[in-house]
Amino acid sequence: MRKAVNPLQATRVAPADEYYIFDLDTTVVREHVYYSTRYGVEIAADLYYAKDLDKSVKYPALVVGPPFGGVKEQGPGVYANQLAQHGFVVLAFDPAYHGYSGGQPRYTGSPDTYLEDFSAAVDYIGTLDFVNRDQIGALGICASGGFALGAAAQDARIKAVATSVMYDIPSLAGMATGIDRAVPLEQYSQQRWTDFENGTAASVLYYPEQPQTEVPEDLPMLPEFFDFYATKRGWHPHALTNITAVSNLSFMNFQITNHIHEISPRPVLLLTTETAHSRPFSETTFEKLQEPKELYVAPAADHVDFYDRVDLIPFAKLETFFKNAFAN
Repeated sequence: MRKAVNPLQATRVAPADEYYIFDLDTTVVREHVYYSTRYGVEIAADLYYAKDLDKSVKYPALVVGPPFGGVKEQGPGVYANQLAQHGFVVLAFDPAYHGYSGGQPRYTGSPDTYLEDFSAAVDYIGTLDFVNRDQIGALGICASGGFALGAAAQDARIKAVATSVMYDIPSLAGMATGIDRAVPLEQYSQQRWTDFENGTAASVLYYPEQPQTEVPEDLPMLPEFFDFYATKRGWHPHALTNITAVSNLSFMNFQITNHIHEISPRPVLLLTTETAHSRPFSETTFEKLQEPKELYVAPAADHVDFYDRVDLIPFAKLETFFKNAFAN
């Protein structure tokens, strides 16, 4: 691995240092690509497309964002690997300040930067000669579901949006009122002085630095998250934490889904499962949207099963949704 010298520059990865939680299909090409956000942060992303793709033809394209704290080598890559087999050019990216993307302090985040990640991905993929600029869709997994919707609400180039077991992190963070808001607000505000004096931004390590074989009892999180992020199933060295402590302040104060009803007449598909703990986010969001919209509830599966379980994720539904959206 070659470390970036410029703090805004993404890190270039040698083949020996690549680490993916899934195997690339033999019919699919994966290329490392790099481009910048409007803030000048260089993004590290992977471009997926079929090996037999005719680059003299223009194809529909998708940009895929990860769960909160996740990276492109996990869920986004799983989705991209599958959808590239069905005629899409797919870009899976590391958000700014995360993974191999540039930006300091590491793990910095705000609603605006996560939305910009999607628009910057559209900037890049829309410049490829074999991509149809009028057929670009966004797909967000977990927290990126909310970010994808927020990005589409302010970026008309995104012609269709799908979310998978979505979370709306800013709405969740903004729900606290009174003492429940005042206490963390005071804590994070004081943390800004500590970070300034230390010259670095504090963050919490959520998952172990090496993959575990068992899920311990009495976890401060849902066991299914530990089962994915902390075991060989989904563990990745760049997905051990979420955001810096002070980043929480912006999530407590800014919403991203206030205008999602204005995505219409562009279509939206919300995927969830009968038993996913995140299902209420999809249901609440569905009520906010205008037509055309669809809420698809798959048979019983955990929330994190839609990160990597290709036997459970309804890829045929995603394929049909986007192809129909682009045909109209």
